[in-house]
Amino acid sequence: MMSAWVDSEGDIAVATTWSRKVKPGVTIAEIEEAFASVAAEDNIRAVGNMPISTELELRSGKREKFLKVYSYCDPGAARKMVDFSPNMAAFLPCRISVVEQDDGLWIYTMNMDMLIKMGRKLPPDVSATVHRIRATLLKMLDRGAAGEF
Repeated sequence: MMSAWVDSEGDIAVATTWSRKVKPGVTIAEIEEAFASVAAEDNIRAVGNMPISTELELRSGKREKFLKVYSYCDPGAARKMVDFSPNMAAFLPCRISVVEQDDGLWIYTMNMDMLIKMGRKLPPDVSATVHRIRATLLKMLDRGAAGEF
């Protein structure tokens, strides 16, 4: 994380997130289907989304680059994490964003290694839960970027 922070000239968002470039030809619908498929497989719930670009288009009448935030939660994991550290509530639910840039679509989410490696020592049950959610988010990134559902 420190090298990402230095390489990005101090952009903390670069250091604290994971990203994947979406394979050319993969559609938004395929990305969303991949997210839904992983969520079902790993028993987490889609708890909302914010179609930011659509909202901006409605307000301005002008086309916007795609930007949408998807929210997912495992209620049991959330409770366990907040019981361990109430401040973790600020990071709930887990969010994944799809962002259209000049070079195509990208997917972003929080780098959970901050919690695992930089925070206070996690009790074994919390650690197992965090590692499970970490694996789910990475699977969503990878399968969404590949359009695999």
